[in-house]
Amino acid sequence: MSTILLKNGTVIDGTGRAGFAGHVIVDGDTIAGVIPKGTEPPQTDLVIDAEGCVVCPGFIDMHSHADWVVCLEENPDMLGCLLEQGITSVVAGNCGFSPAPIRQETFGRFQQFMPLMARMPSFSWEGMGQFLDRVQAIGPCVNVAELTGHASIRFAAGSAMRGRMSGAELQQGLDLLAGSLDQGSCGLSLGLGYEPGMYSPLDELEAFCRVAREKDKPVTVHLKALSALSPTYPLTTLEAHNLLALKEMLGVARATGVKLQLSHFIFVGRNSFWTEDKAIRMVELARNDGVDVMFDAFPYTCGNTTISVVLPHWFLKRAPEAYRNPWLKLRLRIELETGFRLVGFMYNDFQVMTIDLDGYEDLQGLRVTEIARKWGTTPFEALLRLCALGKWTTVALFHAYSGVPGREEALNSVLSHDLCLFETDAITTGRGYPNPAAMGTFPRLCGPLVREGKLFTLEQAVHRSTHASAKRFGITDRGIVQKGKAADLVVFDPDTISDTPPSGAKPAGRPAGIRHVLVNGKQAVKDGAITAELRAGRVLRV
Repeated sequence: MSTILLKNGTVIDGTGRAGFAGHVIVDGDTIAGVIPKGTEPPQTDLVIDAEGCVVCPGFIDMHSHADWVVCLEENPDMLGCLLEQGITSVVAGNCGFSPAPIRQETFGRFQQFMPLMARMPSFSWEGMGQFLDRVQAIGPCVNVAELTGHASIRFAAGSAMRGRMSGAELQQGLDLLAGSLDQGSCGLSLGLGYEPGMYSPLDELEAFCRVAREKDKPVTVHLKALSALSPTYPLTTLEAHNLLALKEMLGVARATGVKLQLSHFIFVGRNSFWTEDKAIRMVELARNDGVDVMFDAFPYTCGNTTISVVLPHWFLKRAPEAYRNPWLKLRLRIELETGFRLVGFMYNDFQVMTIDLDGYEDLQGLRVTEIARKWGTTPFEALLRLCALGKWTTVALFHAYSGVPGREEALNSVLSHDLCLFETDAITTGRGYPNPAAMGTFPRLCGPLVREGKLFTLEQAVHRSTHASAKRFGITDRGIVQKGKAADLVVFDPDTISDTPPSGAKPAGRPAGIRHVLVNGKQAVKDGAITAELRAGRVLRV
């Protein structure tokens, strides 16, 4: 094993305490010591000069979809952008979808997860333990803690896409969850804005959450609605739909005592921004009542999801025939465009990231309005055609998430809150038009947003990017610069660290200011460039 000295840096240890001048010694995969500047460090095999730089724990992306990539041999080629921005660990399996558990007889259902995949994995596993063994055997480029997806469990239990699980199916699902958590999964994830989670009754969700509570594991949730008006609730519902969805999940947490993590706490559409204050207040009141609830967010006003998420339940239930029915299309157009106006969306807010169909690669990076002009049709017909072409194969960036340029108060209120942890929520496949969060989330948080001096200090940004996330998911051996902990470390220049955001048709680029990244003591990034040490990650069984 080799030894490394990170010399003369400002150590920000991840706890939130003030940084101090010092040295960090690495022995193999472990931090062997942290000593103040002025104390003579020992001789080591390698010296990294950190003068003028910060040395901090590796960033933890606590809401990731990288599990669909780390199970591939070529995962370092696809996830290098995570390492380049200082991410050393991911919490994956979010939004109800995880690659395990599966059953071969229901395997076909996983085809709908294709937006999360760079290509179809071998699926040489069934249980969670087998999947984690597969990831470790391949050699992931980042550390992976895996949630168990509620949707995946429903499919594995043989449940229909829509409707209530039978008693036998529910029991099988609960057993699958318990087994997954015992095999090292770090928690349960719910994806209530997608099929089949959107159809799950509250008593089913409570049953799953009770299993997580018994195992002392957290539950993450993509809420049933993220905007004031959503197709997941009837249009006649008077209460803001996202607030109703939040109230329902807080009720589940109260009833079960589970540790609840609200995923991507965003307010979708210009006419939903006003609900931010009410939503945060609801979370604060729940905390005061003893509910263990926190939330997470990314520092951009756009996020990725499947293009068809805008389609209401009644239309999806009738697909694919609905795409050819003129009366259903007329009803959809009236409802959809009325909804867009009420929520505060425009067709120009939808931007194609990837579309896995031959001959359509030229659409990547284009807004729906641009595609409509290209095809000589209306934006509605262009959007519908994109959905019909690839309901589960087209991924888009949706803009007007918690703000728009020049109007980011809702986003900033969320990011600055002490209960907020940080994430990318990026679908990262190494192709198409990238989500800017995949390229620069943590450099943006620790750079421009700190230097503006409005949201948090650098120590706070590092804390909520590292140690706080590790604690939330029961990860005890990393997220802190401390003797005996894992040597996941980032060296960055606090004066220059920054994302490189997209500009017009130009996508986001590599971040600035990240000098070195160590994953389990291996130097994955050196002088800002990826090295050959790209399979140093580990499966984190919690």
